[in-house]
Amino acid sequence: MHKGRLEAFSDGVVAIIITIMVLELKVPHGDTLADLEPLLPVAGCYLLSFVYVGIYWNNHHHLFQAVQRVSGGVLWSNLHLLFWLSLFPFVTGWMGENHFAPATVVVYGSVLILAAVAYSLLVGSLLRCHPSDSPLARAIGRDRKGKLSLVLYAAGIAGACWQPWLGIALYTLVAAIWLVPDRRIERTLTP
Repeated sequence: MHKGRLEAFSDGVVAIIITIMVLELKVPHGDTLADLEPLLPVAGCYLLSFVYVGIYWNNHHHLFQAVQRVSGGVLWSNLHLLFWLSLFPFVTGWMGENHFAPATVVVYGSVLILAAVAYSLLVGSLLRCHPSDSPLARAIGRDRKGKLSLVLYAAGIAGACWQPWLGIALYTLVAAIWLVPDRRIERTLTP
């Protein structure tokens, strides 16, 4: 099967997710900068989640540059990823509205780690559709950043039970690690 429809659908879903997240930012009642202060937790959560959605979109785009074909399993794996990403607006709003309460930070981290697992499953599905010597397989390699991310998410979830800011710091660290697009694919596909 051709990959074009999967990419177009995924791009549309990501655009909707970002739109829904921004709608959670309510206009303050008042016209001073001080009136913005109560919105800072929600805005901070939005910023972190926007960066995450951007990272997923960017890496999904890079990943599919190396993809030659997709299968039914890939379609389902991609939907699985989109499901977890679609929960970002909910957990973002909940965490921001409750000023980073421990349970909200744990649930936020749980959605982050489940999205990362879903991305890994998508990559695995794609690898099964391609020969072991394909540009995709060469680009993915051992995926150290992906494995490190899972460890940091798990540590963030555990840390958030004790100190919510520790969880947020670790989630932010993972975002910083992935802020630069995954260069493995660019290096593999560039002659």
